Amino acid sequence: MHEPGSRTSDYDYTLPEALIAQEPCEPRDASRLLVIDRAAGTIAHRRFTDIVEYFAPGDTLFVNATRVFRARLLCTRDSGAPAEVFLLRPLDGDRVWEAMVQPGSKVRPGRRVHVAPGFDVEILETTPRHTRVVRLEIDSAVHDSVTDAIAHCGHVPLPPYITRSDTPVDATRYQTVYAQTPGSVAAPTAGLHFTPALLDRIAAQGVERAEVLLHVGAGTFRPIQEEDPSLHLMHEEWCEVSETAAQQHAATRARGGAVWAVGTTAVRTLESAVDSAHVVQAGALDTNLFIRPPQQLRAVDRLITNFHQPRSTLLMLVASVTGYDLMMQAYSEAVREQYRFLSYGDAMCVL
Repeated sequence: MHEPGSRTSDYDYTLPEALIAQEPCEPRDASRLLVIDRAAGTIAHRRFTDIVEYFAPGDTLFVNATRVFRARLLCTRDSGAPAEVFLLRPLDGDRVWEAMVQPGSKVRPGRRVHVAPGFDVEILETTPRHTRVVRLEIDSAVHDSVTDAIAHCGHVPLPPYITRSDTPVDATRYQTVYAQTPGSVAAPTAGLHFTPALLDRIAAQGVERAEVLLHVGAGTFRPIQEEDPSLHLMHEEWCEVSETAAQQHAATRARGGAVWAVGTTAVRTLESAVDSAHVVQAGALDTNLFIRPPQQLRAVDRLITNFHQPRSTLLMLVASVTGYDLMMQAYSEAVREQYRFLSYGDAMCVL
């Protein structure tokens, strides 16, 4: 026998394909909201706009202000056959990147693929984790810069479980309304539900907003293969807490307010920056923090999140907040009530 929630298979659940949202909810804040009250052990079904009822004056809402860039490059090989380069992170300026490529067996080091006129990608080497190092080559007569070429020729990097091609709507909707700093290849999706008007209503209740940064990597979609979660190699992501955000966290704690995190990325940023005295320190770092039971959060009191994939690190993080049994009960109820799941799906609030 093992403690429930200590094994990866404990986080398996049946997710009907029909519940995986393929399109965003319109308007943003019309999505459903499942509310877990940990103290009472209860689950309630609301609308996302109802979330204003759960804030109190003196609380602070921490959001991830990262911006998704057009990381997906659809290419052709010299033979005319298709290829894909999915940019992960810059390694040397804006020209040399770590990337995933398809088909990996054909697009090997030394090869070149073509994105658009005046925009090519040269494959330089294979990394220890089987990604590629690539160099982006542009014709300055066609593109002002590499950044310009990516912005004009790249595609919105929708998650693999969204089975359609990206559209012009995704350029806006797969982005939070407060996104500022480009660097993510996936959206911090809990934030997709907020509108400017809803944020204004929350602020009118005496709630501050604080911004942190975590650039989401493609590893966020990687399921855990090992039955023992401690053997899972967590992907690294760059994150930063500004001096202002650290001060806002300290001030919230000092006045007895609740620290709200919008999404698992905001949680991981704050929990990566908190010290043994539960004080959040300003600074930037690469984090591979893997939060799972029986760990508990030290920097965050309330969580707003979406519904996550089975066997995922994100699901384990939520279990650390809610407790394993209550989370699995909530997910069972969400499936039964036909909530919309994953990136473009509905939301959960943990009190």
